[in-house]
Amino acid sequence: MSKYKRYEKYKDSGIEWIGEIPEHWEINKLKRLSNIITGNTPSKSEEENYDDEGIPWVKPDNIQDDGTVSETKERLSVIGLQKARLIPKNSAIVCCIGTVGKVGFTQQDCTTNQQINSIIFDRISIWNSKYGFYCLYSSKNEHEKYSNKVVVSILNKTQQGNIIMPVPSLDEQKTIASFLDQKTAVIDDLIADKEKLIELLQEKRQAIITEAVTKGLNPNVKMKDSGIEWIGEIPEHWSITKMKYLLSPKKYSIKAGPFGSQLKNDDMVSGDVKVYNQKTVLDNDFKSGDYYIENYKYEELRAFEVFSGDLLVTTRGTIGKTAIVPKDAEKGILHPCLIKITLNPDKVLNEYINVVFNNTKIVTNQIMLESNATTIDVIYTDTLKNLVLPIPPLEEQKSIIDFVDAKIGEIDGLISSINNQIQKLKEYRQSLIFEAVTGKIDVRDYVVD
Repeated sequence: MSKYKRYEKYKDSGIEWIGEIPEHWEINKLKRLSNIITGNTPSKSEEENYDDEGIPWVKPDNIQDDGTVSETKERLSVIGLQKARLIPKNSAIVCCIGTVGKVGFTQQDCTTNQQINSIIFDRISIWNSKYGFYCLYSSKNEHEKYSNKVVVSILNKTQQGNIIMPVPSLDEQKTIASFLDQKTAVIDDLIADKEKLIELLQEKRQAIITEAVTKGLNPNVKMKDSGIEWIGEIPEHWSITKMKYLLSPKKYSIKAGPFGSQLKNDDMVSGDVKVYNQKTVLDNDFKSGDYYIENYKYEELRAFEVFSGDLLVTTRGTIGKTAIVPKDAEKGILHPCLIKITLNPDKVLNEYINVVFNNTKIVTNQIMLESNATTIDVIYTDTLKNLVLPIPPLEEQKSIIDFVDAKIGEIDGLISSINNQIQKLKEYRQSLIFEAVTGKIDVRDYVVD
């Protein structure tokens, strides 16, 4: 922040999160600067309370990291609004249960659920609404400090009202708010550009890999029609094969996890045998995880044991993602949300199928087409058995794996670098807001463009 000047004289605010403030500034409790209202939930069993065309009913997941409020799925009717608390536009809304201190700024009148306290800036002679929002944005840690940390962090409005805020003159507040509006808009545009670049890189990665596993690496190879519209032509010497013909001839070569009645949450609290779940696969992390079962339970569920080289597939929510069980994985069984596949190594390599599942839309597109649906919440063993996949000879599979690994490493390196830039921009944005609202920098001479 060295490019911004400081005020001439400072004093200690006596408040840890604020620190020194300009000598002519004051401090005050939030409850004396605004009106704090806790949201509520009109009964969902009474359909008359909700209307798709009604007033927005905001929940914590609608509050974005940059302070914007996303479109709400649920809206209150005129009847529902009579049972709720209307929040005027240009108010701050603060999550006070769970993610305590996450704050947004309302662009329109709305209502909120009980996890959110709304800060209504009705003391317009002493506190500017946008400056107040930026102060709240900077006081997240203070909100967390005042919360009761039990199973879920909770901050009630009485505790929140006692949080101290810095209070410059109203003209300064307006200047600071205008300064931050413009500066954060520039930063947000930079972040959006970089996020778009990441999307383009991810699309490029997927396109390159899809090309490799459907067309091969030799641009001069003779092609043939695959007979599958969404695959198109494949190299003449490749095959189109159903997954069930790629499985190991061994028993249980494809096996869904146990039913929920066989493996309950109460079973997974202690023991020596690990339960590998969906997070294991999505993170490709076989070391972490806290789900374990006792040996007696393991004996009941031995048919669901996983072994080195098995391919684990997610079947619920984020479907069709895979991970290969490593050689050093500890003894464990499947969670109900997974299917394990043991492939025939004479026909196909684990790593090749892993690439097809995780880096192309070949599997998910096929599942959607077969089910005539736009989204799928769960898949079963029969679905996986009947997937058709383009299969090159083993040696070519190895070459494609090496090529894909190199491309993934190259593109992921670029994405990682851009993500670091985004993180630095977010940190700068947060620091700039804090420095401005606590008077660490003097923006009184700032000219609004």
